[in-house]
Amino acid sequence: MKNIVVDKIASVAQHNDLTSVLRLSSDIPCEEGILIAVRVLNNKSRYNQLELISGRMATVTMGDVVVGALGHRNALRGYSGHLPTKLSPGDHVQLLNIGGVIGICDSANPDVGAAFDCEVLGAVLEFPYLGERIGVPARAGAATLDVNAQLDMNGVPVVALAGTCMDSGKTAAACAIVGRLRHLGLNVAACKATGVSLRRDVLAMKDAGATDTMIFSDLGVVTTTAENGPALTRSLLTSLGAKKPDVVVLELGDGLLGAYGVAAILADEQIKASLTAVVLCANDPVSAWGGAKILRDEFDIEPAVVTGPATDNDVGVQQIAERLSLPGINALSSGVVLGDKIANLLGKEAA
Repeated sequence: MKNIVVDKIASVAQHNDLTSVLRLSSDIPCEEGILIAVRVLNNKSRYNQLELISGRMATVTMGDVVVGALGHRNALRGYSGHLPTKLSPGDHVQLLNIGGVIGICDSANPDVGAAFDCEVLGAVLEFPYLGERIGVPARAGAATLDVNAQLDMNGVPVVALAGTCMDSGKTAAACAIVGRLRHLGLNVAACKATGVSLRRDVLAMKDAGATDTMIFSDLGVVTTTAENGPALTRSLLTSLGAKKPDVVVLELGDGLLGAYGVAAILADEQIKASLTAVVLCANDPVSAWGGAKILRDEFDIEPAVVTGPATDNDVGVQQIAERLSLPGINALSSGVVLGDKIANLLGKEAA
């Protein structure tokens, strides 16, 4: 074991109560969620920030010692990378996302440039045994996922947001809905069930007025998959439903055809039965058409409304109405209208 002074602790380690001085081990289990310390070896002018445990964004520079969690990522507009099978101090890994997921980068989208290259320093140790200096590798998360979790919403309705791709306006729409429902007097809870660890979206929903928020990384999952997505979603919804809010807003990160488990979640009969309304977020009219077709044909789900960049002006809204027989409402310019539409579906009177 050795001591190390760290400069930045990523938000993926939100629940680990770490300080700036940590003990490291050279024995590094290559498992998703294991916290490790790395030294950044290069500077970047794009995609060069890290979300800290405080929720603030900090610029990462060469020489910074950063704590993140081992994991993988499959992002169309970011980095794709895998979990290493073996690591030792001195090996090189890459920062795969702003939330602090660390792995081996396989490919990068040109818009974000090459990933931060990092030197492995060791596994972060925790000391859970009172009075004993026995360190164990720290893991991300406040709890452990129950893979057999059942769904019990206590009669609380659920509004889900599914997108055609990342950056299709899901969080903006979720915040518009949360904010409007709150103004109508509803107690709103919110969660994000799929994606790669980053608290930014649930923090935004909290700022919009959600009383309680959760994200999959609270259950120790760094990156969601088709295998863990349904159990994660059932666990998150049940936890929020137990607090008996008036409604839960559920954001499904990434896209309907992505690798993070959205399709598996929508195919889960318990989850599908709990959904009061599904909002489709689309980048353009063609993706809106394809997203609606997937929801209708593959999951027997009729979307309630289309939002996202596809509705940025009247041209898209008209095409969506003509081609899909669905209302198109822009979350940025008509957030109140979108919220009132959802309130109407929930049987609540719009002011």
